[in-house]
Amino acid sequence: MKRLRVAVLISGRGSNLRALLEAAASPAYPAEITLVLSNRRGAGGLAHARRADVPTAVVDHTAFADRAAFERAMEAEIAAAGVEAICLAGFMRRLTAGFVERWRDRMINIHPSLLPAFAGLDTHRRALEAGVRFTGCSVHFVRTEVDSGPIIVQATVPVLPGDDEERLAARVLTAEHRCYPLALRLLAEGRLTIVGERVEISDGRAPDTVAINPMP
Repeated sequence: MKRLRVAVLISGRGSNLRALLEAAASPAYPAEITLVLSNRRGAGGLAHARRADVPTAVVDHTAFADRAAFERAMEAEIAAAGVEAICLAGFMRRLTAGFVERWRDRMINIHPSLLPAFAGLDTHRRALEAGVRFTGCSVHFVRTEVDSGPIIVQATVPVLPGDDEERLAARVLTAEHRCYPLALRLLAEGRLTIVGERVEISDGRAPDTVAINPMP
């Protein structure tokens, strides 16, 4: 089986990277992580990659005069690794339109909300302030506008009485660790078709239950 060659871009602890590495450790998984690239030398996620014997690279954005030069250096590392698709996993740099277009429909991202709700930063605080009963996470194809693009996978997480940002974030993160490997598997298996700006999934199934919070 030919496996999709994937680079994961990180800036921090690499929690979702670890979930992807664990999934890709199985020979039956249709994608392999061939590069973990960080814009920060101290990113904790680099240690996860090294323990998994996955090549790493650091391209420090502060060493470049502009974003275009920074991205050229990243793309040189990506090309050298023979990468076919990119996963953003806590990568905290805004990408240029040129970079996004070159990887159009081959680059995915995970966001800790049910997009299009609460795009951007401070998602958990904003969800709590809004009084929503459910929040969650979304994996989507990347477009030039932040946290936009066709949605591949979503998971709902209930907001519980007494929740604060930390407790809610931990519950959402558990869902993220399930959603990201699933979304990458669907991409690697060639089961995703973008129609307009919607994703259609071949042989996809959806739950037929209704979630209610609070329970009656």
